[in-house]
Amino acid sequence: MSIEFRQVTKRYGDASAPLVVHGIDLTVPTGTLTTLLGPSGCGKTTTLRMIAGLDAPSSGQILIDGRDVTALGAAERNVSMVFQSYALFPHMTVLQNVCYGLSVTGVSRDEAARRARATMDVVGLAGYDARLPSELSGGQQQRVAVARALVLEPSVLLFDEPLSNLDARLRRSMREEIRTLQQRLRLTVAYVTHDQAEALAVSDQILVMEAGRIAQAGTPRQLYEQPASSFVAGFMGEALLFPAEQLADGSVLLGPLRCTPRRAGTPGAVTLAVRPEAWQLAGPGTDGLAATVLRCAYLGSFLEVTLQTALGEIFVVAPDVALAWAPGDRATLLLGGRGVSVVAAAA
Repeated sequence: MSIEFRQVTKRYGDASAPLVVHGIDLTVPTGTLTTLLGPSGCGKTTTLRMIAGLDAPSSGQILIDGRDVTALGAAERNVSMVFQSYALFPHMTVLQNVCYGLSVTGVSRDEAARRARATMDVVGLAGYDARLPSELSGGQQQRVAVARALVLEPSVLLFDEPLSNLDARLRRSMREEIRTLQQRLRLTVAYVTHDQAEALAVSDQILVMEAGRIAQAGTPRQLYEQPASSFVAGFMGEALLFPAEQLADGSVLLGPLRCTPRRAGTPGAVTLAVRPEAWQLAGPGTDGLAATVLRCAYLGSFLEVTLQTALGEIFVVAPDVALAWAPGDRATLLLGGRGVSVVAAAA
């Protein structure tokens, strides 16, 4: 089941109220996972709620599998949503929580229990029938919420910041489980997050939202390596922006450095986005951009180094942890092509 928005807007209040969503068009193809990514207040959760039927659009059309559902309520759309808080009933067991949606739609108790246990098996909750939510870990509670959504056999499954309450290790594990489950069952999923790494890890398509508009849509690789704007470049991976000069041969001059981005711009003044991992850190005296170390943090598999240069402060992620940099050390920065993008002609 595909999802399609056609010039959808949303405002809360009368016609004088500001728009929260500005005439967006989007498509979530059947059997894929599309992530709505952006900072707080950009309209991504409002967009998800309009897919679910929890909020009505102010104008435009919403189609699910080609059927216009704009005027239909949540119960008429065959859509299930997993909320940020999981919204489990604390007084009900795991089995009762998973059965709940089936019970209120008139499915018999025995049939509801059978379907619930089968779905619990799918998400790794076999044998947890009698547990209460308070007896579960955060990851197990999330699986209950997913099972409760899946048991209704929805055509579309929606996730609203589902991993934000989990610690870093569990977030990584659960995002892998969600992605594996989505691919195995060929579910159509719309997924909201503000976490760039999470979006890159789970998505077939990412829609980056800015102030109620879609700033760019594409695959994770396209958005990371070919950002269409300064906003997208900065939001997807902490890129720093520099004025630079695009040459006719496809290379770019940035101060004393020359590099060749994967996508060239028009010859002339441009804005260059450089990601922290694009920099190569070398000792002093090497041809390149002279730098002085301001701070260095050891994070196990890499270093985070901040340096002062003629181009300003530059943040570097360096994979060579054997090098010990201290504040005041002299260094040289070099630049490769990966992690460097021309995002705009300079104003």
